[in-house]
Amino acid sequence: MTQQSRTGGQILVDALKIHGVDTCFGVPGESYLDVLDALHDSDIRFIVNRQEGGAAFMAEAHGKLTGRPGVCFVTRGPGATNASIGVHTAYQDSTPMILFIGQVGNDFIDREAFQEIDYRRMYGQMAKWVAQIDRAERIPEYLARAFQVATSGRPGPVVLALPEDMLTAVASVADTRRYQAVQAAPAAAQIAQLRAMLAEARRPLLLLGGATWSAQACADLRRFAEANALPVACAFRFQDLLDNAHPNYIGDVGIGINPKLAARVKDADLILALGPRLGEMTTGGYTLIASPVPRQRLVHVHADAEELGSVYQAELMINSGMPQACAMLAAMAPVDAGAWRHTVAEAKAELLAFQRQPPIFQDGSAPLDLWQVTQEIMAQAPADTILTNGAGNYASWAHRFYRYGGLRTQLAPTNGAMGYGLPSGVAAKIVDPQRTVITFAGDGEFMMNGQELATAVQYQAGVVVIVFNNQMFGTIRMHQERDYPGRVSGTGLHNPDFAALAQAYGAHGEVVNTTGEFGPALRRALAHAAEKRLPALIELRYDGNLITPNATLATIRQNAEAARAAK
Repeated sequence: MTQQSRTGGQILVDALKIHGVDTCFGVPGESYLDVLDALHDSDIRFIVNRQEGGAAFMAEAHGKLTGRPGVCFVTRGPGATNASIGVHTAYQDSTPMILFIGQVGNDFIDREAFQEIDYRRMYGQMAKWVAQIDRAERIPEYLARAFQVATSGRPGPVVLALPEDMLTAVASVADTRRYQAVQAAPAAAQIAQLRAMLAEARRPLLLLGGATWSAQACADLRRFAEANALPVACAFRFQDLLDNAHPNYIGDVGIGINPKLAARVKDADLILALGPRLGEMTTGGYTLIASPVPRQRLVHVHADAEELGSVYQAELMINSGMPQACAMLAAMAPVDAGAWRHTVAEAKAELLAFQRQPPIFQDGSAPLDLWQVTQEIMAQAPADTILTNGAGNYASWAHRFYRYGGLRTQLAPTNGAMGYGLPSGVAAKIVDPQRTVITFAGDGEFMMNGQELATAVQYQAGVVVIVFNNQMFGTIRMHQERDYPGRVSGTGLHNPDFAALAQAYGAHGEVVNTTGEFGPALRRALAHAAEKRLPALIELRYDGNLITPNATLATIRQNAEAARAAK
């Protein structure tokens, strides 16, 4: 508990060290120069980004991977507004994160000074806590609370504004202890009730998702599922909570769900939902599980007590972190699974059938087979590869066909944020440089934060980026053809040569036009990333008509026109 005269910036950096921060991301600004000066004398890495949105995404990805708050620094006004996309992602994805914003001095507050914004109002609905530190001697207190709030219960983002004059002020103040994340745990009576409900079931299903998972929690969950012969599905973009090769894994419950899995969810007589919020994407627009009172018996376990009962009135609601709940479930005496044991193998077979080569590629007429691209990645990349992506139809090739190897092998935004793929891939490589990291990015998605390739080169982050170039905002075009067939408007793109762009940044870049070209190109990209410790980019140029594994744009248009004609 030290107490000495320090500037606000020095007090803040010392507090970051106490709370275990070793890396932070940001774009420099004159509003927090004293923090940058204090970082100069610390062993905390400051990763310089090229835009605040990319910095915030990297901090969010850091929080996902480590379970510790990702830290981001931005300047006031435009810097803060740019960073808001990362805060929104952290909130909906339940990721611990702390955003520090340089603020105008206290002597200028409430005058609409240069780049001034009231961050309490701006961020109030997308963060767990928003505050401004007006006095240097209170920095340790505020940071201890920020880390505590960001990690306890349902994790999420915290935003702290730092007035410029506060950071340069000198104060004598003691440091605090390191934060301790707090999670609730189930009561023994609740586990007993859960077991009784499971024993009465005939068609149970285990649905995983959400935050607070650890390697031990996943191992405990696996033991519970195996002991009770439970089929296990994962919520939207939480597919890495169970090794997808595990016999009990039966698929993901999200966009483009396997129709047979959707039927199993609807037909279940008991759903054990461990961790997910049960939001729109996971419930198929609240149709797979009806609200507020589901048709299925529902046990809902979630880290946030306020989430429980907010949409679904589960029969049993348990406020608990996943490590606490899964430890008790693993220790629970198994029930007689005779009534449903056979369903695990049946559901697994349905998943494997769903993952076969889709009909749009079976006739061999398409020069570039995106299904085969995914198969080639699985053949060449290690099982613990981290696969990242942003939002877009291109992500369906990963979500449906790729086998995630277990915890922390998937980084994808549940809030559907475009521009997430590359920053999260760079952050993953910075956090864990020994692991292979592959980013899927659509052509529209890549251009939103493609400048972070410069960050990857600067910090020798050898991420492999695969750009799906179909020259359109594909998801919107698909919806356009469905709702306004033949009336293409505002969705076409004129793109750069992505491979040449990568080379201009100092990365390796190649263009792939055919299936046969991809395997050798991927080998070269993986070797370059590993040996040179520099990023590599493969641009896939393919027919935009091949919009999803299930249907072409032409088919979607024809079906929409036929439906209109039938009215």
